[in-house]
Amino acid sequence: MEEIKRPWLKKYDPGVPHHIDYPIVPLYHFVEEAARRYPDHTAIIFKGGKLTYRQLNELTDRMAAALAKMGVKKGDRVAILMANCPQFIISYFGILKAGGIVVACNPLYAPPELEHQLNDCGAEVIIAMSRFYPVVKQVQPHTKLRHVIVTNIKEYFPPVLKLLFTLAMEKKQGDRVTLAAGDHWFQDVLKAHSPAERPKVEINPKEDVAIFQYTGGTTGVPKGAMSTHFNLVANSLQIKSWLPGVKDAELTVLTALPLFHVYGMVAAMCFSIAACATQIIIPNPRDIDDILETINKYQPSIFPGVPTMYNAINNHPKVLEGKVNIRSIRACISGSAPLLRETQTRFEQLTGGNLREGYGLSEAPTASHCNPMLGENREGSIGLPLPDVDAAIVDLDTGTRFLGPGEEGELVLRGPQVFKGYWQMPTETANVLRQMPDGNIWLFTGDIAKMDEDGYFYIVDRKKDMIICGGYNVYPREVEEVLKQHPKILEVAVAGIPDPYRGETVKAWVVLKPGETATEEEIIEWSKQRLAKYKYPRYVEFRSELPKTFVGKTLRRMLVAEERAKAAGQAPPPPPEGE
Repeated sequence: MEEIKRPWLKKYDPGVPHHIDYPIVPLYHFVEEAARRYPDHTAIIFKGGKLTYRQLNELTDRMAAALAKMGVKKGDRVAILMANCPQFIISYFGILKAGGIVVACNPLYAPPELEHQLNDCGAEVIIAMSRFYPVVKQVQPHTKLRHVIVTNIKEYFPPVLKLLFTLAMEKKQGDRVTLAAGDHWFQDVLKAHSPAERPKVEINPKEDVAIFQYTGGTTGVPKGAMSTHFNLVANSLQIKSWLPGVKDAELTVLTALPLFHVYGMVAAMCFSIAACATQIIIPNPRDIDDILETINKYQPSIFPGVPTMYNAINNHPKVLEGKVNIRSIRACISGSAPLLRETQTRFEQLTGGNLREGYGLSEAPTASHCNPMLGENREGSIGLPLPDVDAAIVDLDTGTRFLGPGEEGELVLRGPQVFKGYWQMPTETANVLRQMPDGNIWLFTGDIAKMDEDGYFYIVDRKKDMIICGGYNVYPREVEEVLKQHPKILEVAVAGIPDPYRGETVKAWVVLKPGETATEEEIIEWSKQRLAKYKYPRYVEFRSELPKTFVGKTLRRMLVAEERAKAAGQAPPPPPEGE
């Protein structure tokens, strides 16, 4: 079979390598190397409190020693249940140094969701924030958990803030708890062990798994995507390489993305440490006031995020009134949802930096594509494959034939960051990691996409979200993009709902701009003028907001579930707190 062409290499920014010589090292090597080269450089800023790389390395050694004393051995899964804070990072790299596998859990999980994940991965140890301790204790009897380590969010606050928090907020926010017999406080565990007690564990970076990243909960039973140390090392360095001319220890990164999510974990945390950068940690990504105050005070240069964050900043009163300085931001990679041109242009005007749309998934943690930081940024495109990533489009019918420029099919990838497979799910693994006629194993992403002549890729839609109306394929994203052009529409989601005649038909859920009014007939009539007969929505429902994941991705399946429940005369499903 003809070898994959790589037209995208010609479009790389000057200084971005076509190939990277990846070190064959465990992921925690980044922490050790930063501590060796820049021991006194600030690694973390959290609410004004600071940790140097020397301190971070020593604390992760202590945590590794403590976990080993609790019986954690190579390959054992250890869960983390926290909002963003230094303790997450200490726990994460401490687990890896002990030879364990990190299972980062969503703090918004309902008890049944947490119980399922803990049982699926078989974790016997969990490190949790105190405000989530009651949920842990609720599910513990139904899991294999033997050890519970508990941390209070205030532990790395500066002294004055810690005192104020203790007096005014700790009890109110549920952070003050009394531990059951046998459970451990985070700081006691660290103090009881020295860095010298850290276990000596042999890690094979290309074979040994570093994380289980649970994915697919929005479409079915969550699957534990297993990524090796090497997968994460490679992707961290690929992201770093996309910022040409950056020197180690010169960047300040705003880590507002949730660290339990693979996007924040790799594109913020791991990338920052690989670059020996200073991370400024935001505990709540939805607290735009806190994000703006932090930018104004610490002047970060890098801000990975999602479109909803950037849009909220664009429209924030303090930004509109010029009361905060956000001109320090040099580069941002946007992911998880389509980046609208209007949001991008406005954010770049306000900051003077570059905001670029990228693409990734938990099975290639986390990035595979991005628009060039300095070169041409094509509207609607997820950009070019990162160094050492091969990407192609294959036919939807057989998945065995590579398609040419402009043809729509499924996006497939291969590269050093592609995961090892799903935990205890061989059939699902075989469905996404397939050998193609070229003899190589490719990752089938489930996204319908196309590539232009220059190697820029464009997502058309999710394969699972495709609507089939009377035999015609309708991509919700295409209809959404048209509806977003309506002057009264702020947000829109489109999905297929059951139809007795056509099988499925198109419905739009619309959020109007403040102060606007519209009728269903008005939106449908407007759509008819701009979409093929089989594509325009037959139904329009107006809502005050759309259901979204914690990182701002619209949950079409929640809307469809509500619609099905309504048709069956049932109560609507609960809101997506666990997403």
